[in-house]
Amino acid sequence: MVQKVKLIECPRDAMQGIHKFIPTNLKILYLNLLLQAGFDTLDIGSFVSPKAIPQLADTKEVLENIAPSETKLLTIVANTRGMDEAVKHHNVTYLGYPFSVSETFQQKNTNASITHALEQVKYLKQQCDNNGKIPVVYISMGFGNPYGDAWNTDIVCQWVEKLVELNIPIISLADTTGIAEVKSIDYLFKKLILDYPETEFGAHFHTLKTNWKEKVEAATNQGCRRFDGAFKGFGGCPMASDELTGNMPMEYLLEYFNNPIGITPELLHDIFRVADEVFL
Repeated sequence: MVQKVKLIECPRDAMQGIHKFIPTNLKILYLNLLLQAGFDTLDIGSFVSPKAIPQLADTKEVLENIAPSETKLLTIVANTRGMDEAVKHHNVTYLGYPFSVSETFQQKNTNASITHALEQVKYLKQQCDNNGKIPVVYISMGFGNPYGDAWNTDIVCQWVEKLVELNIPIISLADTTGIAEVKSIDYLFKKLILDYPETEFGAHFHTLKTNWKEKVEAATNQGCRRFDGAFKGFGGCPMASDELTGNMPMEYLLEYFNNPIGITPELLHDIFRVADEVFL
């Protein structure tokens, strides 16, 4: 039986690299529209240092003004302080942690070594277990990196094995700088899904609008059923590059999978209209 596709809309990722502060009330308006769409999960904010990501300093206020929805909420955390804060919010289901297989990028992104990041994941799992939350770990630089660190699919698989041993239930492979090739996407999803059938694997692709489809096809063909995206392809990781490679456009995923959430044209129109205000 083919599993249902899960679409995760990521406005947090779309917003985080924008320098001009988006008014909190406008964020809340946009996020509440997205919550009406029927996504499995909304990546809504981040409990990281406001010095690192000032755009998301209002995540607590945003969460306090979000309408109830069947869509589950995910927030990103990067250290124990953020984890301790995130678990206090009753409407947050998932805590996501960016774990990089690139030592350079782990330092740039979370100011920690990979070894220390693994200890952070252990603490994340403990806090989630103790507070009724679910951990999600993103494999940053999962398909290569531009920093000269050693990278190959075996390295990715070795780190995934360590995360599986920690009983992390959801692991998302992230194409942080948009350089994933079809052959590595194909190999990694095929191997990991076969090796760890109890683990849910996702795809968080940053991509150009000219090569998105081949990435989605490669992952889908090997059994991936969890995909992140952001409307209009806004965003990218501000810690990775000054020239951000945008997120997978959510509208492309909706079309590719034949609108599995049943979003109406009217709501889609409203989302695009407000998105134009958010992402000026």
